[in-house]
Amino acid sequence: MTPAIEVESRESTPRWLDYGAPVLTILAALFVAAIPLLWIGANPILVYEQIFLDSLLDLGGIADILTTATPLFLAGLAVYIPLKAGLWNIGAEGQLYVGAIVGTYIGLNYGVPSYVLLVLMMLASGLAAALYGAIPGYLRAEHDVNEIISSLMLTFAATTFTGYLLRGPLQGRGGQTATDRLPAAAELPTVLHPRLHVGVGILAIAAVLGTLLLTRTRLGYEITFIGSNPAAAKQAGISSYKIYILVFLIGGFLAGLAGIIEIAGVHGRLFESFSPGYGFTAVAVALLGRNGVFRVLLAALFFGVLTAGGTTVAITMDVPNALVDVIVALTILFLLTAEFITEYRLAVTVGGKPDTGSEPSMEGST
Repeated sequence: MTPAIEVESRESTPRWLDYGAPVLTILAALFVAAIPLLWIGANPILVYEQIFLDSLLDLGGIADILTTATPLFLAGLAVYIPLKAGLWNIGAEGQLYVGAIVGTYIGLNYGVPSYVLLVLMMLASGLAAALYGAIPGYLRAEHDVNEIISSLMLTFAATTFTGYLLRGPLQGRGGQTATDRLPAAAELPTVLHPRLHVGVGILAIAAVLGTLLLTRTRLGYEITFIGSNPAAAKQAGISSYKIYILVFLIGGFLAGLAGIIEIAGVHGRLFESFSPGYGFTAVAVALLGRNGVFRVLLAALFFGVLTAGGTTVAITMDVPNALVDVIVALTILFLLTAEFITEYRLAVTVGGKPDTGSEPSMEGST
């Protein structure tokens, strides 16, 4: 008698699997990434030691990790909050670029005191990106347009428009595809280390506010309720129309904030490739930390360590920096696999009934 294998939705996810999947995902990605490292003659143990240990032993390495984790965390929340409502914001990268454009423009053109200018840049960047981010939310709420496609297309529009601006209206002196450098009043001050800017403080602020929003407010309850059971939420009178737009507004604001913090805190000017794909890596950050805001923060710190450490080993051990992208891609791949495993299980059917752990049924046999 030939057994049949079927895919079934899980009624509940085992706790060990829910909490262990992110760790197993990372370990699997690192294990597979060891293969190309061995191929080029690098010792994976020494590479991972330098990435994950050595970068934490000096202030410069910690500064690089925190400044990298800041936009990753904000963009990760921009994906995570819509995800709690059952939506996918794949457009965090585009929203990040919109925030960077608006904030840079204000920084270059408004001569006001630093404390006023920086606040104005942050608010304007966040609001502009929030409005841009709300477009896929509105299209989904009003016309049931798939938010994955619309948010992704808007990302391409934003990055292409940035290229146009840097070759036209915002092009700086010298003919480079970049703006002029921001004035000192528009740059975030540094603390303890030249590469550690005060913007990293947003990590703690956003983590606390994000947790309070999702666990202590009515809006957070409605977001979670719609994401877990849309039909029941509708019966309870919760407006999916309102929630769909609001989560994209919030996500866009956070991504726009990430964009201007990266410009004002790290680069000092806007150029085409200022973001090494933070908005796309944010999808992995959100999935890796999907059990809570503080787990999103831990995921952002992990990718911050990976990115900062990867840059170091590219110099000290002659390891191609692209291998860091390989590890990130493998992490996303295994995350998607883990996502499937946590949502579904394989049921073995023998004789017409699924094998759920009891004695196999022999119904229909002779």
